[in-house]
Amino acid sequence: MILNTISMGDGPPVLLLHGLFGQARNFASLQRHLAENLRVIALDLRNHGASPHAPGMSYRTMAADVLETMTALDLPSCPIIGHSMGGKTAMAAALLAPERVSKLIVMDVAPVRYGPHFAAIVAAMQRIDLVPGLTRAQADAILADAEPDPGTRKFLLSNLLLGGVPQWRVGLAHIAADMPDISDWPFADEAYPGPVLFVLGGQSRYVRPEHRPGILRHFPRARFVTIKNAGHWVHADDPEGVLAVLKAATRL
Repeated sequence: MILNTISMGDGPPVLLLHGLFGQARNFASLQRHLAENLRVIALDLRNHGASPHAPGMSYRTMAADVLETMTALDLPSCPIIGHSMGGKTAMAAALLAPERVSKLIVMDVAPVRYGPHFAAIVAAMQRIDLVPGLTRAQADAILADAEPDPGTRKFLLSNLLLGGVPQWRVGLAHIAADMPDISDWPFADEAYPGPVLFVLGGQSRYVRPEHRPGILRHFPRARFVTIKNAGHWVHADDPEGVLAVLKAATRL
C-alpha cells in the first residue's frame, strides 16, 4: 500500500510515523522545525489520516506499507522516527529490511505485547451513532466512560468528521478487528544492527526496566534518553526537549 505523505523541507530525508488514532498532520510543529535542515516526510499509516482503509494491521503489514512508500518516493534508505504504534512499525521495518533504515528513533514504546488498554475505547467509539446532527459534545459524552481524560478524548475525536452524515476519518472497523495485532509484537529473535535511540517519557509506563533485555536482543546498539516531565505523548508534553533530542539524533 502506498501511504499518504506530508513532506516539508530539503536535505537528507527522514520519516515520521504517528501512533494509534494519530495522523501525519499531528507532527506539524515538530516537522516544521526539523525541516530547517532535513526533508521530513510524515506518513499516514493505513486506516489513518488520508491513507487507504484496508484490513490487516499486523506490524509486518504496516512495515511493508512504509517500505513500499519509501520505494515509491525513491528512498533507498533513511532514518525513521516513530511514536507508539508508529514506533513499533518503525522497529518492524528495521527488522524486516535493515538495509532500508539507516537509523531508528523510537518514541515511548517497546517491542513487546501490550494489554488491551484501547479495546474499551475502540468499543466506545463504535457505539457513537453517526447520525445527522451529532455534536462533538454528544460524542465526547459517550467516550467519557471509557476514557476519563478530556485531552485524550479531544485527540480521539479529531478523527470524527461532522456535518451532513458524520463519519470517522480512520478505518475504525478495521482497527477494531485488528486490535489484537496492534497490541502484539510478532518478532522473536530478529536483530537490527544499526543505531537506535529510544526516547522515553519520564512519567510514562510504556517502556519499563523489564523490557530492556528484549529491546537489546532486537536492537543491540540501542541507547536511551528520558524526557523527564513528559508522559507517553512525549513530543506533545515537551516539544522543545524532544526537538532538541531529535535534532541531535538525526544529525548526519
